[in-house]
Amino acid sequence: MSEFVIVAGMSGAGRSNAAAVFEDLNWFVIDNMPPALISKVSELVNRPGSETERVVLVIGRGGSDYVAELEPELEALISSDARVTVLFLDSSDEVLIQRYEGTRRRHPLGGAGLEEDIRRERVMLASLKDRADVVIDTSDLNVHELRDKIVGLFESAELDPIMKISVVSFGYKYGIPRDVDLIFDVRFLANPHWIPELRPHTGLQKAVRDFVLSQSESIEFLNKLDDLFEFLLPAFEREGKSYLNVAIGCTGGKHRSVVMAEELLSVFRKRGFEPRVSHRDISR
Repeated sequence: MSEFVIVAGMSGAGRSNAAAVFEDLNWFVIDNMPPALISKVSELVNRPGSETERVVLVIGRGGSDYVAELEPELEALISSDARVTVLFLDSSDEVLIQRYEGTRRRHPLGGAGLEEDIRRERVMLASLKDRADVVIDTSDLNVHELRDKIVGLFESAELDPIMKISVVSFGYKYGIPRDVDLIFDVRFLANPHWIPELRPHTGLQKAVRDFVLSQSESIEFLNKLDDLFEFLLPAFEREGKSYLNVAIGCTGGKHRSVVMAEELLSVFRKRGFEPRVSHRDISR
C-alpha cells in the first residue's frame, strides 16, 4: 500500500523546510505541487511495477481558488487504497510578518498589503486546516526543532497502522501550545516551586516526582485520565485518527506538568502505543 503525505499551510510557515526533512527521510518529495496533478501522481505511484511507495506532495502556492482545486483531488486520493496524511503548517500572523519582512519576499497573494494578504490566506485555508490530520505551529520553532517534530512523526520506514501519540508538558505563563488536540491543567496540585529545596529541580528528578505523586489528587487525576483514554483511544482509532497530541500544563512547565506528562506515558503504553514525550519549558 502506498503512503502519501500532503503538506500544506500558510505561506512562510515552513513548507520548504518540511520538504527537505522528508527528503532526508527518503520519501519521494514533489515540491510546489499543483493540486490538479495529484491524481496523475497517484496513478503513476500505484501503477504495477512502481517502486515508489512513500510520497510527499508539498502543495504549491496558488490563487484564491487553489483550495477549491485541491479538495476534490484530496477526496479522490483519500478514497483510493493509499494511506493519506494531511500535514498543515501554521504560524502566528506576527511571526509570518517578521519572516516576510526579514526575507523581503512578496506574499503569493500580494496586492492588498502583507497583513491583509495573510488574513485572506488564513480564511482561505481554514477548511483545509480543520481537516488536517496533523497541525504543526512553527511560530516558536527553529529549523532544527521543526525537523525533530517531523522526524518524530514520520521517521518509520514501515506503514504503521498504530496511532502516533505525543505528550508535551508546558507552562501556562509561556502560552498554550498551538498544535495540540487535548489540554489538561494540573495547576490544582501543590506546587514544588514554593518548596526551597525542590525549586531548582525539575519533574524529571525523583524528589520532585515523589512530592507530586504523594498527593492523593495526583493519583486520582491519573486514574481518571486512564478511564478517559480507555474510552477515547478506540474511538479515535475507529474514526481513522492517525496522530494524537496531548498537552499537560502547570504554571511554569518545570515541575508538576513534567511529572504528570511522564506518568501519562504508562496510560498509553499499557494499551499498546509508543508515545513520545517532550517538555517545552523545562529549561526556562
